[in-house]
Amino acid sequence: MALYRRRVLTSDYVCIHSIVMGMDLALCAHCDCLAARRNARAITRHFEARPRCHGVRATQFSIFAALALARPMKMGELAELLGIERTMLTRSERSEDGRERNLRLTASGRPTLEAAYPSWKAAQDSVA
Repeated sequence: MALYRRRVLTSDYVCIHSIVMGMDLALCAHCDCLAARRNARAITRHFEARPRCHGVRATQFSIFAALALARPMKMGELAELLGIERTMLTRSERSEDGRERNLRLTASGRPTLEAAYPSWKAAQDSVA
């Protein structure tokens, strides 16, 4: 396998062009998937900073809001609604007697959601 490296220095960045078996892997530096993931992480950091003072992460806020807006639902339904893997919600989806349980926002969860809402709204308004 032939591997050739050519360094290109510009005022903005250093790029290493690698030619491996006829593939110019430098093209991967402009990957749309990578750019979308990088942007998603930046947006997540923005939303994480605001409600953190209320002890809530952005993902937790989304879960609380979804449960407040919807009827009680099974974990798989909530995961599908939020577009996340069910395993991100919890490791145990069954009650002590083995039945799948419906999830709902608890009485202690509602004040947390209400306290974090203004922070989430400020983050939302600054992006929109």
